[in-house]
Amino acid sequence: MAGLLQALVGASEKAAHIARLCRQEEPLFQLLVAEKTGADRNRRFLQDFKTLADVLIQEVIKHDLGKEFPELKGHIHGEESNEFRNGQGKSWGEQRSWAPPHAGGHGAVAEAGVLAGEMVAVRVCTTPGETAALLLSVLEPERAAAELLAAAVHRDVALGDAELAGVALSIPPQDLAIWIDPIDSTNEYISGREDVAPIDGIAPAGLRSALVLIGAYDRRTGCPVLGVINEPFFCRDPLTHRWQGRYHWGVAYGDTRLCSLSPPPLRPTPCVVLSRAEGAAVRAALGPLCGDRLRFAAGAGYKMLCVILGLADAYILSEGSTFAWDACAPHAILRALGGGTVALAAALRARRVGDAGPPPELVYNRPAEEAAGVERWANRGGLLAYVHPQHLESMLAAL
Repeated sequence: MAGLLQALVGASEKAAHIARLCRQEEPLFQLLVAEKTGADRNRRFLQDFKTLADVLIQEVIKHDLGKEFPELKGHIHGEESNEFRNGQGKSWGEQRSWAPPHAGGHGAVAEAGVLAGEMVAVRVCTTPGETAALLLSVLEPERAAAELLAAAVHRDVALGDAELAGVALSIPPQDLAIWIDPIDSTNEYISGREDVAPIDGIAPAGLRSALVLIGAYDRRTGCPVLGVINEPFFCRDPLTHRWQGRYHWGVAYGDTRLCSLSPPPLRPTPCVVLSRAEGAAVRAALGPLCGDRLRFAAGAGYKMLCVILGLADAYILSEGSTFAWDACAPHAILRALGGGTVALAAALRARRVGDAGPPPELVYNRPAEEAAGVERWANRGGLLAYVHPQHLESMLAAL
């Protein structure tokens, strides 16, 4: 398992590099911002390059983990479908669709020079040249962009993390499955706002909230056991002005609790981070408990990270608008710190009937059979992410 943890961190670092590359290299950046530069620019990129960046990161993580741990193949799941229609046909956005996780490979190989309008399955090929040719079949005529991305895909990552290298654990990878969110808070990633001032350390919006999330869960129980959160846009290098990232990891398996972070201190008055779309009833219920300590931010993963870092004491969402890939990685880290992520509606029902036992936590192996598409993996009924059980109980009581 220690080797798997290092592989997850390494995959997140490669993913973060690709995410930054799309913003800092001119051939890629021009595609990324094409939507915002007016109707006269290359409209076939609109939001589609953003989607391609998501998919490419996802497929890189699948490829790298599956190559090192063959027993995980068919059990590495992501948010995105990896199929696009060639850019010379209908727009990619029109063709994007989500498919549930499935066993097997990554679809048919698309060769360079596919016919206009044909379907292309984005994947990692054997060599950088082959991967560049595949990407060019979608990005045509943007050869420089395709070659930059291909080079990043095949780049070796050296971690040099002594603490991570020293982790010794034992769990068979064949007992696990993976959820990937390649770029959480994608709308903030594409809008690219860099000047959003934090409030008590919490960025309300902007690039800071765009994260790479990789979580491993027990196939049998659905319980999250390993989590990696990578912040590609943590800060700027003062000399080069390029973005630098950082990562966090946690392990919660059996009696083992390990984390790259220490648990934040318990504060007497909790700070709660919410979505700006959160309803007035929830805000009003939390008022007597939190006073003026309600904060707002974008991205489910980022709000859970705020709890992990101690910037907030809880993240509450009353709607089922997050998914397994959003919550799995941060949930594992919260468990490593002594907290968790509760299925909110079920927890409130249990409290109303007098059940004083541990509230039900989210699990990641149970799709809603009556739902379709992405809704099969929605965290229905909302969630409550926390570190300290005292805050969990006080917030359930308030709600």
